[in-house]
Amino acid sequence: MSAVFEGYERQYCELSSNLSRQCSAASSLDGEQKKQKISEIKAGMDDGDTLIRKMELEARSLQASMKASLLVKLKEYKTDLNNLKSELKRITSAANNNKDELLELGQADTLVSSNDHRGRLVMSTERLNQSSERIKESRRSMLETEELGAAILQDLHQQRQSLLHAHNTLHGVDDNIDKSKKILTAISRRMSRNKWILGSFMAAIVLAIIVILTIKVSR
Repeated sequence: MSAVFEGYERQYCELSSNLSRQCSAASSLDGEQKKQKISEIKAGMDDGDTLIRKMELEARSLQASMKASLLVKLKEYKTDLNNLKSELKRITSAANNNKDELLELGQADTLVSSNDHRGRLVMSTERLNQSSERIKESRRSMLETEELGAAILQDLHQQRQSLLHAHNTLHGVDDNIDKSKKILTAISRRMSRNKWILGSFMAAIVLAIIVILTIKVSR
């Protein structure tokens, strides 16, 4: 719901309750006091008309999904204000015609109906306030969840970078191991070749010694 509309709505509910109390008080007054109280009530009703016009302008500027429910609520406020105006007319008429007893009888049902209507309005306003608080709480929870998700994604990104770095390090180690294996293989081949050369050289020496000894023995 629009925060602007809610502000006008609270002002109107307070004004409506105040006007209802003033109407009840005006019924028990007479003379100049009653005229003064009626003037105050008329000024308050003018303020009520202004607030209703502001609420209507704000409601019609909103999206269709929100506008429909607000216009229904606005219709109730208009009915409430019209009831108060009717009540004021009866009070004024009684003051002009001095028909206090008849006025009291006529006001009884109207006051009960108006009070019931205002009671429903107050309950409706309380439910709206509760709904607004739940929506605000839900928004706070969503923001906290988004912040937590962002933090988790950041941690996962850092862990991914760490794993990539470790993978690169292991890849470098594997390359070094492969190079070391190649060097060791080359050394092993050289050692094997040197062994064969040395063995052949020793065999040649032994063969030469045998030949020399054989020649000497033959002489």
